[in-house]
Amino acid sequence: MGDKIRILLADDHAVLRGGLKLLLNTQPDMTVIGEAADGREAVDLCRALKPDVLLLDLNMPGEGGLKALEELKDTGTRILVLTMYDDVAYLCQAVESGAAGYILKSAADVELIAAIRAAARGESYYDPALTKPLVDYFVNKREKQRGSSRAVDLLSEREKAVLRLVALGYTNRQIAQELTISIKTVEAHKANIREKLKLKGRAELVRFAMEQGLLSRQ
Repeated sequence: MGDKIRILLADDHAVLRGGLKLLLNTQPDMTVIGEAADGREAVDLCRALKPDVLLLDLNMPGEGGLKALEELKDTGTRILVLTMYDDVAYLCQAVESGAAGYILKSAADVELIAAIRAAARGESYYDPALTKPLVDYFVNKREKQRGSSRAVDLLSEREKAVLRLVALGYTNRQIAQELTISIKTVEAHKANIREKLKLKGRAELVRFAMEQGLLSRQ
């Protein structure tokens, strides 16, 4: 890394990006090298510019932040989620998808700056208000894995792949394209998954996928 931390901003609100850029460029050790307005643009710019830190919003049009996280987690760029969502489910899903940190947009400027510096050093940084729920989540995850390790073994490898993409927010059409199968086959896999696991609705499927560590698999 050079003398300054090279930062890419990804948020669909131009006014917010402008304010962040002004704030960060006044720091002696930081420089904003690019801006993206959606997840797809964030992925493309991140691969092209190779920033040290990507400040990424989760809720963006088109390809969202979680999918961008998944695509970029092995690029070497440290990804710091900056979001309005204080829901623990979003936090845990972001962490499972490779985020180096999670900061609320309501945080003070000094906290955001500290988070960027920590991420650039290779450390993790999470909003203090969310630290305990995050610890509780991983403790509970380990306990549930001991009792439900057989459940995931009921699924075929293709069903596991479908479940993982469902948890990442892919639509049936996107899953079909990703796995080179028909939409009807995707729907059949999802029905089989729900039947085998005795789960109802996307929320329960997402929770199960997170508990089993499916989101972190290639």
